[in-house]
Amino acid sequence: MVKINGEMLEKDGMTVADVLAEMETSSQRVAVEINENIVPKAEYSSTVLKDGDVVEVVRFVGGG
Repeated sequence: MVKINGEMLEKDGMTVADVLAEMETSSQRVAVEINENIVPKAEYSSTVLKDGDVVEVVRFVGGG
């Protein structure tokens, strides 16, 4: 189980890129943190989530 934005989900074994695609979220408009460490965008497709990881996905919203 992986905690993503406060919700426990069965996502261990998936990459960050896979999770973002499942969430229908563009990787260009988010920042991802795993266990309080920011994941560089270049590593989204190679970073595999493990059981017990705590993930925060922050979406950037424009406006004025």
